[in-house]
Amino acid sequence: MAISIKTLAGAAVACAIVAAGGIGFVAATSQEVCAASAKTSFAEDVLPIFRGRCFGCHSPGGEGVQKSGLDLTTYEGVMKGTNHGPMVIARDPQSSNLMWLLDHRGKPETRMPHSGKKLSTCDRDAIRAWIREGALNN
Repeated sequence: MAISIKTLAGAAVACAIVAAGGIGFVAATSQEVCAASAKTSFAEDVLPIFRGRCFGCHSPGGEGVQKSGLDLTTYEGVMKGTNHGPMVIARDPQSSNLMWLLDHRGKPETRMPHSGKKLSTCDRDAIRAWIREGALNN
């Protein structure tokens, strides 16, 4: 039976894994364990960000919907994208136009939101994680 224990960033959480012919133990941080099992939810993690920061323009009748066609009030609206194409490429946040605009990588007139300050790093990372995990309607 092979046992190997690694300390990762002072971890005290041990995960048992079954290996061929025996049981091994690998230490992992609680953050790694949570990250491995936690999935970002559109309904619980992403939609509340849109509700708080984007619905003013990107809801039916709003200026953002009128100008671009992007309705962020529903999963279907987010995935439909704009009059110019998709905003989300599932599993590819780096290529998703939504992240391009939220990360302020474009011209000032295309940065989102237009009014107010940039979304927090935590909010942008939650949206980025949701896209990376497949942009599911969950």
